[in-house]
Amino acid sequence: MNPNDQPASFPAPGELRLVRLLPGPIERVWDYLTDPEKRSRWFAGGSMEQKAGGKVVFAMRHANIAPDETPPENYKHVQDPGVTFEGRMLRCEPPRLLTFTFGSDDSEVTIELAPEGGKVRLVLTHRAKGEDSPELGNFAAGWQTHLGILIALLEGNPKPPFWATHSRLKPRYEQLLATRQP
Repeated sequence: MNPNDQPASFPAPGELRLVRLLPGPIERVWDYLTDPEKRSRWFAGGSMEQKAGGKVVFAMRHANIAPDETPPENYKHVQDPGVTFEGRMLRCEPPRLLTFTFGSDDSEVTIELAPEGGKVRLVLTHRAKGEDSPELGNFAAGWQTHLGILIALLEGNPKPPFWATHSRLKPRYEQLLATRQP
């Protein structure tokens, strides 16, 4: 099965992992992860100091990635005007590894890139410290939806709908997490 169709896995409490195969080369994918303008087209703009201890700004305005969509009521503020928050770069090894805090020191995201033929394997791991966060299903749906948009951009294809995809995935992940054995 195509890794891009696989849902997130939950390998440990408070942790989700997504694996995707992207069009290369690796330097191009790296640019879409680190360049604020390119990153704003699939996830969030904002500056990113590419050094351990550096500041990362997440300027999420989903009207940039889903301009003609109406978000669910509880996400209208993310659509427009958007939200901005900061994180901290923990590791940066161009063009293969990024680890940063996501909003607070209680949540870390690691993105690993590796060439695979003419493609690039991306492994995204989001760890919420401690037990399963009530936001873990939302994070899984969000990352899967955002990475789907990144893949479409890299392939030169139309972007999939953001809010319809997220709204379909979030309850599935919440159900999966609710019924998961400890």
